[in-house]
Amino acid sequence: MLEVKDLNVFYGAIHALHGVEFEVKKGEIVSLIGANGAGKTTTLHTISSLLKPKSGTIRFLGKDVTGQSPEKIVKAGLIQVPEGRRVFANLSVKDNLLLGAFTRKDSVGIASDLEMVFGRFPRLKERAKQVSGTLSGGEQQMLAIGRALMARPQLLLLDEPSMGLAPLLVREIFSIIVEINRDGTTILLVEQNAHMALGISNRAYVLETGKFVLAGKANELAASPEVRKAYLGG
Repeated sequence: MLEVKDLNVFYGAIHALHGVEFEVKKGEIVSLIGANGAGKTTTLHTISSLLKPKSGTIRFLGKDVTGQSPEKIVKAGLIQVPEGRRVFANLSVKDNLLLGAFTRKDSVGIASDLEMVFGRFPRLKERAKQVSGTLSGGEQQMLAIGRALMARPQLLLLDEPSMGLAPLLVREIFSIIVEINRDGTTILLVEQNAHMALGISNRAYVLETGKFVLAGKANELAASPEVRKAYLGG
């Protein structure tokens, strides 16, 4: 579904991604794990076309989408849930969700998807008219995911969905991610909580200073002494 080849990205003179290569197959959950500053968010931003690569190619559903406008990337079905949630704090929950469908014209389908999101996130339905900035961190994360679902993603990019959340809420968010995947959405997950990420993923890649240093099945990486020492507390 997604194929990234020899991706090189710079911030000015800083070489942030060094020849990054990976793929995501239809139906998978694939995780990118690594420490802060390893290049995980840079990878997602480049796929979403928020950053332009110096070189390399990004193919989605067999088409080269390298450097296309972010709007075209969204229309193609490649949707990102940003780090830090980025809800529109002064708008209601419902209006935030409707903004997720900004590229769509099918009013009947949008209404149906709104009910689908409310069914998946009952707390958002209860707070539909509430200003989004007054939600808890966990509710804002649910809203950010719900907003992305309104765009009907084929591939959902999730950037640090557990950030700043209490352990109980982290488990709830990860169980929602698994449900979304079971319902047919392929997921590329960037996550510092390696234990949780590897627990739900099919495959994973370990990123260090802009390079992939390990890749494999998630359960095998979780059992690797190197990964356990660096990311799983021994």
